[in-house]
Amino acid sequence: MSFFKKLKDKINKQTEQVTDKFKDGLTKTRDSFATKMNDLVAKYRKVDEEFFEELEEVLISADVGVETVMELIEELEMEVKRRNIKDTSEVVEVISEKLVEIYYGDADEEIEELNLNEDGLSVVLFVGVNGVGKTTTIGKLAHRLKEEGKTVMLAAGDTFRAGAIEQLDVWGERVGVEVIKHSEGSDPAAVIYDGIQAAKSRNADVLLCDTAGRLQNKVNLMNELSKVKRVISREIPEAPHEVLLVLDATTGQNAMSQAKTFSESTDVSGIVLSKLDGTAKGGIVLAIRNELSIPVKYVGLGEKVTDLQPFNANSFVYGLFADIVDQDTNTDARDD
Repeated sequence: MSFFKKLKDKINKQTEQVTDKFKDGLTKTRDSFATKMNDLVAKYRKVDEEFFEELEEVLISADVGVETVMELIEELEMEVKRRNIKDTSEVVEVISEKLVEIYYGDADEEIEELNLNEDGLSVVLFVGVNGVGKTTTIGKLAHRLKEEGKTVMLAAGDTFRAGAIEQLDVWGERVGVEVIKHSEGSDPAAVIYDGIQAAKSRNADVLLCDTAGRLQNKVNLMNELSKVKRVISREIPEAPHEVLLVLDATTGQNAMSQAKTFSESTDVSGIVLSKLDGTAKGGIVLAIRNELSIPVKYVGLGEKVTDLQPFNANSFVYGLFADIVDQDTNTDARDD
């Protein structure tokens, strides 16, 4: 069975709505990437060194990351030789297969799942610079968890940015969850502490904690995050259960450098990639996962409250190659 057929079978096990969200959300990346791939295949009829050199450029331009691209090209060259592939059009399927393999590595698909405490309160800490969509992501995740039947509360730990508390409050009202807050400029650790006490007393399932995106400097910001984490761990020893770094997909390699900075300073357990629908360079997902070994847990695929989706590498690769996959599997179906 071809990889495209296997991919379509996996995708079909998900709801059609989820598949469509990835397909629609990755339109910009797919249009750019697929166009370049089609041009490349049309230009080179046979697989040779020049083909791989140009393929390298196409992948780097999609922000897949130089390190990841070099690894991918090396594996592709070996696979093409092993399968004795001569026609460039056949390489597209191998690329999609290798992208999924590179993403997961030795791990399984469970790395994408949110790590929640089944026997009590789960605390999820959100970190990230200002302007990446952190507060919006918290609101959307609160909605999602509530829809799954969980009791959710929010803690407004970003006491530094003007309007951050009010913004989280608006989201709390919108999705119908309680927000624990202090006044602007107060101690974030104290807010989170009160959030934990309130969540415990109300038997909440999940507490989502906002944090400041920028203090006077990086050292202050990281010290603040360390203090917040200490307070959380003192109240619930195994918490925080997740430290989610929110990155803006439209900033490309800048998002990569933010991921490096935060992962050096705090134990980031997962990435939420916002605004993926707004970029033509969605390959950043693969670069982050491969170069930093941090899984992407959620992606923002639109403006609606329901457009925050759990990440899945198969859905992502389908979103990149949807037109080719659909065409290929439809042809196979006719041949059958």
